[in-house]
Amino acid sequence: MNALISVSDKTGILEFAQALHALGMRLLSTGGTAKLLGDAGLPVTEVAELTGFPEMLDGRVKTLHPKVHGGLLARRDLPAHRAALEEHGIETIDLLVVNLYPFEATVAKPGCTLEDAIENIDIGGPAMVRSAAKNWQHVGVLTDASQYPAALAELQASGGLSDKTRFALSVAAFNRISQYDGAISDYLSGIQEDGTRSMFPAQSNGRFVKLQDLRYGENPHQQAAFYRDLYPAPGSLVSARQLQGKELSYNNIADADAAWECVKSFDTPACVIVKHANPCGVAVAATAHEAYAKAFKTDPTSAFGGIIAFNRPVDLQAAKAVSKQFVEVLMAPGFSAEALELFKKKANVRILEIALPPGGPTDWDNGRNHMDVKRVGSGLLMQTADNHQLSADQIKVVSKKQPTPQQIEDLLFAWKVAQFVKSNAIVFCADGMTMGVGAGQMSRLDSARIASIKAEHAGLSLQGTAVASDAFFPFRDGLDVVVDAGASCVIQPGGSMRDQEVIDAADERGVVMVLSGVRHFRH
Repeated sequence: MNALISVSDKTGILEFAQALHALGMRLLSTGGTAKLLGDAGLPVTEVAELTGFPEMLDGRVKTLHPKVHGGLLARRDLPAHRAALEEHGIETIDLLVVNLYPFEATVAKPGCTLEDAIENIDIGGPAMVRSAAKNWQHVGVLTDASQYPAALAELQASGGLSDKTRFALSVAAFNRISQYDGAISDYLSGIQEDGTRSMFPAQSNGRFVKLQDLRYGENPHQQAAFYRDLYPAPGSLVSARQLQGKELSYNNIADADAAWECVKSFDTPACVIVKHANPCGVAVAATAHEAYAKAFKTDPTSAFGGIIAFNRPVDLQAAKAVSKQFVEVLMAPGFSAEALELFKKKANVRILEIALPPGGPTDWDNGRNHMDVKRVGSGLLMQTADNHQLSADQIKVVSKKQPTPQQIEDLLFAWKVAQFVKSNAIVFCADGMTMGVGAGQMSRLDSARIASIKAEHAGLSLQGTAVASDAFFPFRDGLDVVVDAGASCVIQPGGSMRDQEVIDAADERGVVMVLSGVRHFRH
């Protein structure tokens, strides 16, 4: 049996080649890989020797030869193919081990030039992979070091790879080629006339990997599956590890993402409770337990059957408090052994462990160019993520009355929460907790009234609260509603043609008004 090895990433390849040699396989190789194997004392035949044609054009041409592709593509079950091989002196290649030039890693580097990118487009590697993958019934093709152990174990056990394994490897190979070509297309179609690169390429090639099929979609008559980005950012929901509970549903995942994105934006211990994609309770405190207790007070009714997220490990005290309510999904960076033991009594509760982003709350995508994508008919809307973080030195006080340090703190907290509430959003807050949330209404006035009604039902007073509006007040009536409810300070983006009218109303009512200069629509 012949094995052709030509890898850019040489992780684990020497040990794998040694094992193949021990099984009696003849090793064929190219360039740097052949040198690595030869220096380790392995007998290796260079492809140039096999083809009788030297590598040329700085290595651009080395495996594009009939003696390589004939050996990969020939069907052993067809007499005409076998005769052609014998006539032209072509040996079959039974195992191909190839990984490609590091195009994705190259273009991800700051300062990558078009020339750098072009030189890292692999030609011979993908061609060989396609040939081997097409002929999967006779050739095994490995495109990643993670495949070596299982393939080797099967070779050692049975002397060959099963049809099932070869087909699975073929599918993985074509997937890899698709991913590779998609990355090249994305990069090159983003190059503009002035040589700069647009973040929105002329063609966008989605590259996602299925994590699981779901029982159904948003409703039982819909089918669904859960996918992740090919290269997911650390600290995102797709990295979650489910520790217990029923299978996640479509709606569980959508709501869990909303809760996790919100809670990980805080740098102090926080708890977020989400129901139907909207935060119904958010709070920060000294401990996870205290944060939960405050968040739950906002809207105990909506919290029933909700999604709860913490940005700190859940200890026994927090677990005892949470276990008193019906919760669909509970997620945190960690759980104490005692907390997990307690939740064993509630076996249906889905418990997810997710690591926080390594760079903290401001590390939204770990340096990646994260995009939000929404399907519309037969098209896509793409935008950069709404990851703006507002600080105290960025707000503009426009009222005559100046905010106190506590009011600034409450306003910034309310603003952060409003970022994750569906528009139109009105959020009342005080002392690091939400006091009333109005979400998703066609009228900002209705959102304000709903937030006030919810606070009343929860037995919470809105006197002296801070209010955040995700977009500007088009008229003073919205401001009057929140002030009538008890607000003492308001944060809004500004930018309306009637800003001065609204500012004058704030002065008339004796409340603080600050402008963020940023809008947070969330549809």
